[in-house]
Amino acid sequence: MPKQDSPGPAIIAQGAVPMVELWRGDRLESVHQGHAVVMRADGKIVESWGRPDVVIYPRSSCKMVQALPLVESGAAKGLSTAQLALACASHQASALHVGMVTRWLDDLGLSDDDLRCGSAPPGDIAERDRLICTHAEPCQSHHECSGKHAGFLTLNHHLRGGSEYVDPDHPVQRAVRDAFEDVTGQRSPGYGIDGCSAPNFATELQGLGLAMARYAAAREGVGDLRAQALAQLRNAMMAHPEMVAGEAKACTNLMRATKGRAAVKTGAEAVFVAMLPEQGLGIALKIADGGIRASEAAMTGLLLRYGVLDAADPVVTQYIGPLHNRRNMMVGDTRLAAGFA
Repeated sequence: MPKQDSPGPAIIAQGAVPMVELWRGDRLESVHQGHAVVMRADGKIVESWGRPDVVIYPRSSCKMVQALPLVESGAAKGLSTAQLALACASHQASALHVGMVTRWLDDLGLSDDDLRCGSAPPGDIAERDRLICTHAEPCQSHHECSGKHAGFLTLNHHLRGGSEYVDPDHPVQRAVRDAFEDVTGQRSPGYGIDGCSAPNFATELQGLGLAMARYAAAREGVGDLRAQALAQLRNAMMAHPEMVAGEAKACTNLMRATKGRAAVKTGAEAVFVAMLPEQGLGIALKIADGGIRASEAAMTGLLLRYGVLDAADPVVTQYIGPLHNRRNMMVGDTRLAAGFA
């Protein structure tokens, strides 16, 4: 599985359009440009901004795709829907998340040492304080991708593979690549190594959007094994938004606010995807400069545009709307750029 050169920054920026603006007072202070696409499961583009053919790394936005072989292989038999949601998660390492990963590994007869994601400090304040107060070091289960890696280990146990399951030529990652290329409808031009040490396969933005549309259109109990696995993972995410990210995180907040009408997942460097089951639509976006604040605002705007998020919901003003300073003075606002969403 040869590694190939990734697209450079100039290619990511080429053709990008203004999507999110930051205003301070009456002056435009910053502009974030990017690309976005809304797809149907038949491959038709419903709407797009910028270049839908821009090649990107999906980063953690594609974790539900990386979890697909886990489900369709039968390795996930006996796992709860919360565990499936955690396999798709970039969690904040609260006690809820770390506890589930630890129990999951115990059930496999494995330990934290069997993970290959590396250790990371928890994003959850209570868990961070607990570690400080007990003079404990964060472990690999605290890594935001540990749920995905627990899923990899479960699949690896099923496949009887070697311990280095993040190696691009390992059976686990070959299965992931096969699933990724199938649901995106494209042969990946190569991969980069993600922050959790697993390969992350590149694709065009419209390929990622098509994958999300296929997740959106799938129905549990209907169609072949692949279609049912798509629906099972999407529904697990919507049933357990707290497992997918955590309190005060955009994925959890937006899924709760959409009340079962959307499953969403962010990725590093400002990639964001959504699955809209009622409409059978998939959304994928990428902010060219990697600004997470912009990807969260842009996705909020698209969820509003497609009617799965109520404009009056308080969650909207967390990502679009007034900006306040530390004294709670309104000093500016975040806006969607004219012509976008």
